[in-house]
Amino acid sequence: MSQDAPAPLRLHVPEPTGRPGQHTDFSYLHLSPAGAVRRPPIDTQPVDTSDLAFALIRVLDDDGNAVGPWVPELTPEQLRFGLRAMLKTRLFDARMLIAQRQKKLSFYMQCLGEEAIAVAHALALEPGDMNFPTYRQQGLLMAREVPLVELMCQLFSNERDPMKGRQLPVLYSYRKYDFFSISGNLATQMPQAVGWGMASAIKGDTKIASGWIGDGSTAEADFHTALTFAHVYRAPVIINVVNNQWAISTFEAIAGGEGTTFAARGIGAGIASLRVDGNDFLAVYAASRWAADRARSNLGPTLIEWVTYRAGAHSTSDDPTKYRPADDWEHFPLGDPVARLKQHLIKLGEWSEEQHAATQQALEAEIAAAQKEAESYGSLADGHVHSAASMFEDVYKDMPAHLLRQRQELGV
Repeated sequence: MSQDAPAPLRLHVPEPTGRPGQHTDFSYLHLSPAGAVRRPPIDTQPVDTSDLAFALIRVLDDDGNAVGPWVPELTPEQLRFGLRAMLKTRLFDARMLIAQRQKKLSFYMQCLGEEAIAVAHALALEPGDMNFPTYRQQGLLMAREVPLVELMCQLFSNERDPMKGRQLPVLYSYRKYDFFSISGNLATQMPQAVGWGMASAIKGDTKIASGWIGDGSTAEADFHTALTFAHVYRAPVIINVVNNQWAISTFEAIAGGEGTTFAARGIGAGIASLRVDGNDFLAVYAASRWAADRARSNLGPTLIEWVTYRAGAHSTSDDPTKYRPADDWEHFPLGDPVARLKQHLIKLGEWSEEQHAATQQALEAEIAAAQKEAESYGSLADGHVHSAASMFEDVYKDMPAHLLRQRQELGV
């Protein structure tokens, strides 16, 4: 009895649902209606969050109303502060992008369209909880009200640069603001975050860690190592996967986002997992608070996939029109996080178009004044370079003789 020969094997190479010159089909996102997803108790077992790893937690509906079980207890003052911090982040980004084009700094990375995630998350944490961020969580610093001049001096690599020119622009480090040094190597911060949380537990402290990673970097081995340690030791850590759909020019499906979710990886590792509308300020705060309370109650880690969209270029070295439709963000179904919170506050009678315009104008003036002061200490455009003496500093507590000799030879 003869049998047909088997078909040749072939590989599947994922492709995005939109390329330049066409509209993206966003149906792959699998959205849930606002208010439709259940809110379990914080002591739920990880396996019992499986449905939450595939649904989408949302609070704000299309009309700006807060609905469903995840509505957080936030005062109008807290909401206004959050909106202002998001606006400040966006305006700061825009001004620094222009400064880069003017050759005042070498490189810049915006978080346009992702402001709600970092800002709301920061408000849900307690002082002392340590963030291990990527290069797109500047909203954490804005929510902590870090002085803008300090941030700009780091970007300009000038004489007041707190990093003394030893880091790329945007790779900030602020221990006093619970912001661990950003690494240019992708995914390394995840095992660091888990380890920091484990150390906090070993010391009997009450502080938790919050690690950040993009969708593309979840393909790195460090991410999976972090999941294993977080699960095994029930580390008090929040694992934030910011799924902004694109890793540089690579669509999220290349990292494993096709046919499943990034939140599902947490379930497979034995970690409670949530999938959340990252452009919904209220949903971000509520989910962050749930995960923080869980970690602080010795109930273990939580993985949260924040579904959002990188509205701008990956960096100032990138041209996204080469690999995706130029108007993608306008059609992204989860909208603009700033506009959505603004609409909600207006709906509550706690904000107005006039207040919004006045706030934006005041923030623009504040940022412009900070830039003027920062540039008075130098920038790349004026040929400023660090003193060679700085290369000998901050390495040894007591400078050894051979470095003293080398510095003397340089005459610095």
